[in-house]
Amino acid sequence: MSQYDVAVIGSGPGGYVAAIRCAQLGMKTAIIEKYPTLGGTCLNVGCIPSKALLDSSHHYEDAVKHFEEHGIDIPGEVKVNLKQMIARKDGVVEQTTKGIVFLMDKNKIDVYEGLGSFKDATHIDVAKNDGSVETIEAKNIIIATGSKPSTLPFISIDKERIITSTEALKLKEVPKHMIVIGGGVIGLELGQVYKRLGAEVSVVEYMDRIIPGMDGALSKELMKVMKKQKVKFHLSHKVKSVERVGDEVVVKADDKKGQEVEFKGDYCLVSVGRRPYTDGLNAEAAGVQLDERGRVVVNDHLQTTASNIYAIGDVIRGAMLAHKAEEEGTLVAEILAGQKPHIDYNLIPGVVYTWPEVAAVGKTEEELKEAGIEYKVGQFPMRALGRSRASMDTDGFVKILADKSTDEVLGVHMIGARCADLITEAVTAMEFRASAEDMARMSHAHPTYAEAVKEAALAATEDRPIHI
Repeated sequence: MSQYDVAVIGSGPGGYVAAIRCAQLGMKTAIIEKYPTLGGTCLNVGCIPSKALLDSSHHYEDAVKHFEEHGIDIPGEVKVNLKQMIARKDGVVEQTTKGIVFLMDKNKIDVYEGLGSFKDATHIDVAKNDGSVETIEAKNIIIATGSKPSTLPFISIDKERIITSTEALKLKEVPKHMIVIGGGVIGLELGQVYKRLGAEVSVVEYMDRIIPGMDGALSKELMKVMKKQKVKFHLSHKVKSVERVGDEVVVKADDKKGQEVEFKGDYCLVSVGRRPYTDGLNAEAAGVQLDERGRVVVNDHLQTTASNIYAIGDVIRGAMLAHKAEEEGTLVAEILAGQKPHIDYNLIPGVVYTWPEVAAVGKTEEELKEAGIEYKVGQFPMRALGRSRASMDTDGFVKILADKSTDEVLGVHMIGARCADLITEAVTAMEFRASAEDMARMSHAHPTYAEAVKEAALAATEDRPIHI
């Protein structure tokens, strides 16, 4: 029987990063993955493929709507080749997952393909595709089994017309009308992909706003921009049935007045969140406790109810974000090595990769009000930047929330071009507990989108932005 210092179950961003960091710290490490490719949801059917399709569809939209204004004439009609678009996406995924295999080899990590389940607290059975079972032993085990798309109890996902994000990444045709249930990150990103390619898109959301976990100003602005892009929104709608009739899907919901409304389309994307995935893990055999939502229960050191077993990422409490899982994987590895790492969960940024992009870190205005914290606001519109006008990306703003008395930055919320990258400036500043004045006094290259951060900081400091 093979013996290890650490065995990691799951090879997504949390799992493979944990394995690499353990190996770097001198531990003999194994990783177990049930699928034939490494990388988990993120690399295979999540972050990476969705961004590939977002970029491809963005290029198409630019060609159709903006090239002529830029002085680029294309003879003939610009057409969507969905088959090639999906093939390019698959190529990006393949290249990325092969990169993880390379990293496993480089760090001398043993990879086991099969379903990992606990035999007891130090032994894992790996059920392989050929029907055989191999048992390995590990002093410490990290659960990194991730999440799967959620659904509603009355919805039957047929993976053809009633689909999740997994199927939406490999459609063989552009929908005529895609009904998206859920106005969160996944629904909006994939909805925008197919809207650009020519589909009618209707978003049906239970809450009274989209991206409900983010600052209200971002929700309002993103919906305004996407409405301009002809996406239809139906907020405060409670979906109560989804039925397929031939090649048509009928969605029935009650609106905020309690009246029934009906939506008909050829595809329905169910994007109502994700659930922790512990199927087949046999956690109870190792003494690992799950909570009422199926998440693995952990303490502040991400240790489960079995002292030698840890859990990270989507399978535990907190935001389901790949970069959060990576930080947790590193943290557990370093704890096992006797170090004293730390994660500030308040400073894990969130991003929506629509266009314009949406990004945020720290407290929202709603959270500060609820906590009774006195704050000041500085906001600056992207349209006032020369860089935004040059690229025709004028939608959005940067909003900085700072403590009214100390000027410490408490939250940064932005929507606009390249905000997914810009938010890191805010994370860095807040990690060092910067004030709005600190950010305002930093030199920002001109012309850049990042100048909006400086101007918003100036607005928060003493209401003195330069360019508005």
